[in-house]
Amino acid sequence: MADLSRQLAQWQHTARFRFPLLVKPRAEDSHKGTFGTVAVLGSAAGMAGSGVLAASAALKGGAGKVWLGFAQNSLPIPYLPNYPEIMITTAAQLVQRRDISVYAIGCGLGMSDASRQLLEQTTAAAIHTDAPLLLDADALNLLAVETMFLPNNVVLTPHPLEAARLLDISVEEVQGNRYLAASNIAERYGSYVVLKGAKTLVCTPDGRIVYENDSGNPGLATAGSGDVLSGLLAALLAQHLPMQDAACAAVWMHGTAAELLAARGIGPIGLTAGEIADAVRELRNLAAG
Repeated sequence: MADLSRQLAQWQHTARFRFPLLVKPRAEDSHKGTFGTVAVLGSAAGMAGSGVLAASAALKGGAGKVWLGFAQNSLPIPYLPNYPEIMITTAAQLVQRRDISVYAIGCGLGMSDASRQLLEQTTAAAIHTDAPLLLDADALNLLAVETMFLPNNVVLTPHPLEAARLLDISVEEVQGNRYLAASNIAERYGSYVVLKGAKTLVCTPDGRIVYENDSGNPGLATAGSGDVLSGLLAALLAQHLPMQDAACAAVWMHGTAAELLAARGIGPIGLTAGEIADAVRELRNLAAG
């Protein structure tokens, strides 16, 4: 217990020192609109869990409101039993809204023609509303094979295989020089890049590597872990953190959440993505306390 207490104090210090905007106290007169509205678009048939994980992580990461748009013709369920706080609709309806602070698309999106059209519509909506746009998973796979105009305030969050597709090279080449791969993606797509993996990298659109993460453990190598990172990053963007600060803070918190769970005997073996989201909420409050 003493070791964990010291570790918690160290994490609190690190958060306050590295990410001061992350730990800014919330005003007493705050309301849900203060902390933004996240739109998660994905969850095609058979892949609904990906979007649910991202949306729940956005909620636990501090977003004021969260929408989940299912990339299906109709809603498969009337509400999310475990997360009634998350508002749900079809992705086609969600992309028409104009009260969205951040768009996060790709988790469980699929690679159909309808998925491609939804990605184009979401990108256009982000441009029209000047809202940050996060592309993950199948949104990145579609981007790799489609010519598409992206806004300036966009972040791509590839794992090594997705990075290889974006650059049309092998995974071995990506992993052989991760700095160069992240830089090349950023310059090619004019985007911020979060290249996931051991020592996740954050890169700015001009190709500069601005952060190499030092938190985390093998427990993050679990299904849905990346979806949780996307939801957390979207939540921080909705709370008005600049994209570079939000990306670095989200990556660090995501890894530190896995460390916290392992310190309590939860993982790294058998760690689940939903548990990571719960630990992120605890760390956010610890850092701000």
